[in-house]
Amino acid sequence: MMVKRNSLIFLTAFGLLLTGCSKSGFEITKDDILEVARDDANATKSECENVSIKEQKGSYIVSFNTNGGSYEYKIGKDGIIKERSFKHTEKEETTKTEEPAKEETTKKEEKSTSTKKEEEKSSTSFDESQQQAINSVLANSGLVQDDVSNITCSLDSNTNQYTVTFVLNDVTTTAVVDAATFTVISTILG
Repeated sequence: MMVKRNSLIFLTAFGLLLTGCSKSGFEITKDDILEVARDDANATKSECENVSIKEQKGSYIVSFNTNGGSYEYKIGKDGIIKERSFKHTEKEETTKTEEPAKEETTKKEEKSTSTKKEEEKSSTSFDESQQQAINSVLANSGLVQDDVSNITCSLDSNTNQYTVTFVLNDVTTTAVVDAATFTVISTILG
C-alpha cells in the first residue's frame, strides 16, 4: 500500500513538472521590447514620438524619435539588443507667442547664438595629435565635433596625457586621453 501511494505521488509530481515545462512561458511582448529600447536610449514614454515596432525574422525592429535624435534597434525575441543606431538631430526650439515683436526678438537672439557657436567651432584649430585626442573623446561619447562647442585640447608633458574639454547642452565635459595610444582614460561631466 505504501509503495503504491509513493508511486502515485511521484507520478503526480512528475506530471506536474512536465506540464510546467511543456511551455517555456518566457514570451516577450511588443510593449516589453519597446521598454528595452526606451531604457537603452534613456527616454521616457512621453519623450518618444513616431514609435514603430515591426517583427522581422525572429527579431523586432524598433524605431522612435526623441528631442535628441532618432533611434533604431534590432532586438531579439529574448529581449537582447542585437543592433542599435542613433542619429543626432538639431533640437528645434520653437516659441509660440501672441506678440510678433517678441517673436522677432527671439529669432534675432537665436541667430546671434547660432552664429557665436559657429564662430567658436571654426575659430580653433588643432594639430594632428590634438585632433586625434579630440576624435577619441567624441567617439567615446557618441558625438561628432559639430555636436559640441568650446573645444580645447592641451598636452601635459609630465603625464603624457591630453586634456580635452567641450560644451554640450550647456554642460562642460572634461576628458583625459593617453597621448601614446589615444585611449580615453577618464571623462568628467560638469
